[in-house]
Amino acid sequence: MTGYLTAAGYGEAEYEDKHSRFIGHVKPVTSEAEAKAFIGEIRKQYADATHNVYAYALREGSILRWSDDGEPGGTSGQPTLSVLQGAGLTDVCCVTTRYFGGILLGSGGLVRAYSNAARLAVAAAGTARMTPWRKGAFTCSYARYERLRRLLEDRGARIEDASFGAEVEMVFSAPEGQCGGLGELLRDVTAGEIEVIYGESVFRPTPV
Repeated sequence: MTGYLTAAGYGEAEYEDKHSRFIGHVKPVTSEAEAKAFIGEIRKQYADATHNVYAYALREGSILRWSDDGEPGGTSGQPTLSVLQGAGLTDVCCVTTRYFGGILLGSGGLVRAYSNAARLAVAAAGTARMTPWRKGAFTCSYARYERLRRLLEDRGARIEDASFGAEVEMVFSAPEGQCGGLGELLRDVTAGEIEVIYGESVFRPTPV
């Protein structure tokens, strides 16, 4: 698994050109279902708008989709997607709402306006780097628990859970690249007593 960039959260920004209002909305998504649901929410919220143009990019299946929603072909959806790709983002959806101001912008003006609205919305959302983390689990004695907990936290791992029975069952997570070293460290400090069992990788965000 390798890391990737996406929107850090929801972002919204407005841009005006010759009295036309362009409102960009950006949100991280992980599937077409999520992207379509977001597009539907914006269309419902701005049902009186002239256009609700969208574009989204997904990691799974390398899916790229866009719609000009009635604007001249190539003037809105594709430029919006280009902004997302230019920022290096994936698993992200952008919808730009337009309220027509009565003055035609021309093809070049539309490309500029939709690109600017998308760019401002991306900036408002912020960027997060998604990196692979892996959960690890092990059992230890009560006497070792506090030291091992501190050791993991000092090295950037997160304690996810601890169950206290006859022994302590600990679950932690750490960046995937650190897991091998942490496993060796735990074995070393416990003279081979600890054996970490790792689960599947999951992505977690780190703001950029």
